[in-house]
Amino acid sequence: MAQEIPAAAFVDLPAWKNGVAWVCAILIGVFFIGAGLWKLTDHLGASTRMSQMLVPPALSVAAAVFFGITETFGGLLLLIPRYRRWGALLCSGLLVAFMVYMAWNYTALQGMDCTCFPWLKRAVGPAFFWSDGAMIVMSALAGWWAHRSAGFKGAGLIFGSILALAGVAYGITESRQSGTKAPDSITVEGQPYSLQQGKILLYFYDPECSHCNDAARRLSKHVWKDAKVIGLATRVPRFAQYFMDSTGLKGKNSPDHVALKALFPFGDPPYGVVLEHGRMRAGLQRFDAEEPEAVLRKFGFIE
Repeated sequence: MAQEIPAAAFVDLPAWKNGVAWVCAILIGVFFIGAGLWKLTDHLGASTRMSQMLVPPALSVAAAVFFGITETFGGLLLLIPRYRRWGALLCSGLLVAFMVYMAWNYTALQGMDCTCFPWLKRAVGPAFFWSDGAMIVMSALAGWWAHRSAGFKGAGLIFGSILALAGVAYGITESRQSGTKAPDSITVEGQPYSLQQGKILLYFYDPECSHCNDAARRLSKHVWKDAKVIGLATRVPRFAQYFMDSTGLKGKNSPDHVALKALFPFGDPPYGVVLEHGRMRAGLQRFDAEEPEAVLRKFGFIE
């Protein structure tokens, strides 16, 4: 026989409490689902953001996928009344963990971009803590004024569906990171430039991004072989030449970043594409003491 849920699990609430609980659940649930789905569908961009937030680069992709799954799961549970308390506990726990992490690393991270969405900008500072604190209160209210959660089987099916989605999204993104054919030519400093011959590094950067600046300076210190560097400023292109000159990266600039980013998708710069005879050999998302030096040396770009 099917196990019945105790009557105590369903407690009548005043209309105003039920309304507040629904509003809080929808707002926090949609926020977490959006943040989670962004990480799952753009784990490269999310991992870059996490590396900038001091997550070890070797763990950044795994962290992006893990939090993408967890946030999406928590947000969906919040929207389903039967599982709302579980969702509130999960989302509140994530928010507390984020706040503790930011507080622990506050000196190093103060002022840095910590957005959960690529289109919603937030920075580490006092506003981050009170906004996350407000979300914890809303999540707690949604859970407190909800029926007791029940039904592990249904919640497990939801979690399994999210895992399947994560696997598909990861596979699609990774499959596009190698073998893609580059356009026959692009415009470089006002002239057509072939991408079908030799070894070329496409370096996407934001001239006003400190991470892009540091990465370019490290790249400039390598002894390059017969490879060419093409810079693609993703914004404020008027600063592109100054960026190259100031970082010492001996490369030429192209204005075709929009078309190339659509072909070689990524999140936030810096990002690099290793081309050999017009085909993508690797995507470079880590720029630290170990990478992309190892990849560039593997493909014979540097000594």
